Amino acid sequence: MSVSVPGPAYRVHTPRLVVRCWDPCDAALLGGAVEASLEHLRAWMPWAAAEPRGMDARIADLRRFRGNFDLGEDFMYGIFDRPEARLLGGTGLHTRAGERREIGYWIHADHVGRGLATEAAAALTRVAFEVEGVRRLEIRCDPLNTRSSSIPAKLGFRHEATLRADAMAPDGSPRDTMVWGLLADEFPGSPAHEAVVEAFDAAGRRIL
Repeated sequence: MSVSVPGPAYRVHTPRLVVRCWDPCDAALLGGAVEASLEHLRAWMPWAAAEPRGMDARIADLRRFRGNFDLGEDFMYGIFDRPEARLLGGTGLHTRAGERREIGYWIHADHVGRGLATEAAAALTRVAFEVEGVRRLEIRCDPLNTRSSSIPAKLGFRHEATLRADAMAPDGSPRDTMVWGLLADEFPGSPAHEAVVEAFDAAGRRIL
């Protein structure tokens, strides 16, 4: 698949969302969203066990996220409403071994059930294949997290395997992992291909 303008996509616009790389100035919004969602997040996100974190620690996290983004090492995004006044969650187009990426996501507890994670994941699916030119894209989740597992199914990913005791749950118990995959030659026929998306590079140039 040809790539006309090099990525990465620093900003991604969908009908309801702005999905953009993190900035240290987002620390207060991130802290508020995470702390309001802790009960919801702790069931599924191992990193939530270390929450709540102080402002200085959160700024350091966001500096690291942005640094990794600028260096092309990993691509973590905040999910905002269109005015960028509210943080609705977080997502990522994570680098993995070989020519593949993995999408992850979480949504603020007050906004769960509105299809926002699906909208953000569809947008990053288009970015992965049309901007980054990846050959393979994955979404992994706990089989018990039915909200999460419904998202790749909606977007045309295939459930390829469930890895037994592959990960550790936040309470320390073994956890299975569902692996959903979508290949470059499958993407044009997938629902994700029809997502309404605009993407922009670091200079604000439109690349999708």
